[in-house]
Amino acid sequence: MANASRRDFIKCGLLAGAGFCLVPRLTYGASKLEKTTQTAPEGYFTLGKVKGRHLLLTPDRDPFFSLGINHIDPASLRYPENLDIWKRKYGGSTIRWIQESVAPNLQSWGFNTVGWVQEVTVKQWQHSRPFTVDEYRALNMPYCHLLPFIESHQWEKHTVHFDFRSKDWQEWCDYVARSHCAALAEEPNLIGYFYSDCPVWVHERPQNKWRGPIFDSERLKSEAGKKELKELATLYYKTTHDAIRRYDKHHLILGDRYEANAPLPMEVVNAALPYVDVLSFQDFNDPVKHLAEWHKKTGKPVLLADAAGVRVKSDGFYKPNNGSWYSETLHALRKNPGCVGFHLCGAYQRNKARRRGLLDELENPDQEHVEQMTAANQAITNWIKTQF
Repeated sequence: MANASRRDFIKCGLLAGAGFCLVPRLTYGASKLEKTTQTAPEGYFTLGKVKGRHLLLTPDRDPFFSLGINHIDPASLRYPENLDIWKRKYGGSTIRWIQESVAPNLQSWGFNTVGWVQEVTVKQWQHSRPFTVDEYRALNMPYCHLLPFIESHQWEKHTVHFDFRSKDWQEWCDYVARSHCAALAEEPNLIGYFYSDCPVWVHERPQNKWRGPIFDSERLKSEAGKKELKELATLYYKTTHDAIRRYDKHHLILGDRYEANAPLPMEVVNAALPYVDVLSFQDFNDPVKHLAEWHKKTGKPVLLADAAGVRVKSDGFYKPNNGSWYSETLHALRKNPGCVGFHLCGAYQRNKARRRGLLDELENPDQEHVEQMTAANQAITNWIKTQF
């Protein structure tokens, strides 16, 4: 331990809450660092090849498979009927709620990552706000952060598309990066940045049919159209990448969270490959199959960034997550040598818009499914510890 720096011990203390950094590691083992978009990855999460498998590596270079949960917001504790809980237990403080409820529960359930905190609180509207830097520090465990470069999510119905060729687009990207990345650039618990949630590159949904997709799929019937989409997507990914790297040299770029069950032209993916470190997907249909296909096509690490199986209760209103589906899916993802994690489309606590969560509005856990998820998470954690 004689060569361990003071920073190593400080960093280890920050990460100890996630259960993977109890003492500083001074040896690197059999891991091989991968080439990433990071220009200064030392002391931060990065990617490695371990025994032929892609894995995240912690700041101390321990192999890490991201077991995340998405959508963490105290909205249901602010309903009129529950407001007394919010005031009495947490003093109206989000930081106290994170420290006393969120972090302890996630760790006891075996999750080691917060995938994306923002939550739907009113259907088809924008999600709730992200955590602040202080709230992430209160969490004291690894997390990912979404950068709002575009609001072209397939579920969002209000926002027009940007012109990626315009000066306004460049200025907006720089504003987003300096607003978010400048504040997070030296945070060791940050894994990396997502972009849009299910961007509508060439598809649309009924609620946003008025604006159409970013690019008209009919134009892909010609070589000129394919070339134009590749050029447009390259502008998008290069501009966002460059904006991030002006303010943050350290963290991974996790890119758009593509909808795996919607059309996704290779022109878009090929444009992204030089400017992102991971291909991220939402998939509520067949994530094991689709992630294996995308890794095989590209050779890129893949992340199941948003997925869930849902069981419908008899009353039909609340629809809890399916713990057995989660367990089976997580186990199957082990067979994909490119998969670096699985983030459950939670939520942490159900509300009247999402209508599912591992806790109900009174903070009672969905015990059956939570126990199944906890066992599955522990199995993956043990697998990483013993095999890598």
